Amino acid sequence: MTVRVLTDSTACLPVEVAARAGVSVLPLHVVVGRRTLAEGVDVTSDEVAELLRAGNEPVSTSSPAPGELVERYRELAAEPGCTGIVSVHLSGRVSGTVETARLAARAVRDEVTVEVVDSRVLGMAMGFAACTAAEVADRGGSLDEVAHAARDRAAASHTFFVVDTLEYLRRGGRVGAARSLLASALAIKPLLTLADGQVEPLERVRTRSRAVARLEEHCSRVVAEASGQGRSVELAVHHLAAADRAERLRGQLAAAHPEAATMVVQLGAVTAVHTGPGTLAVTVSPRG
Repeated sequence: MTVRVLTDSTACLPVEVAARAGVSVLPLHVVVGRRTLAEGVDVTSDEVAELLRAGNEPVSTSSPAPGELVERYRELAAEPGCTGIVSVHLSGRVSGTVETARLAARAVRDEVTVEVVDSRVLGMAMGFAACTAAEVADRGGSLDEVAHAARDRAAASHTFFVVDTLEYLRRGGRVGAARSLLASALAIKPLLTLADGQVEPLERVRTRSRAVARLEEHCSRVVAEASGQGRSVELAVHHLAAADRAERLRGQLAAAHPEAATMVVQLGAVTAVHTGPGTLAVTVSPRG
């Protein structure tokens, strides 16, 4: 008798990682012109990068319809031994998905109990949180314990990122407190972070190489703090159309922190729409 864990595709969980952890993933949508495409099913991150570069069609994103989540909740509830569902989603400050999940949870409340978690993050900060929740569920944790594990892991994670341009964040309305950087965006390569569920400026630097160097320094600080507390750490290097740079950065982080598990993960198609080609990001996620 176990709790099932669902997340959405902005967790950027590699298929094999999600399967191994026992996490179900709901695709969100990329809208290209008048076509609505399911992330990872109808459209890939590389295809989004090409569409953005070409600029021939408007590209945006959309949250799932409540009915999609209702259907997925019912599928999970029908699995043998399901005692409830923890539904972990990207920050409610950048997407309406978590509110859609709450509507769907209310629609099925007579059939199954669904605890919706606003992770207040995205990317592998959310992916790691969903996997930890699934571990607790696999050990027989209650609905509250599984949801608590997801919230704790997400809150402990830090994400730092560099984009080639703030234009894609501006178009999608995801700039958050980094809006103040727009006027000078041509003169700087900002180092950004996720804080309190939205994009925040961390530093303004003049070159991309300096921004990446400062990103590494911030990651090292978080790893050192976690290690000092006796906590293990996982790092995920995200990228969009920047695989070589991502692998180089992963190697540098792995060499500096051999005690930390590191991986390279391509940004999902939905996230890619809002960050643009060339994005490089790192999630540092302490465990325990």
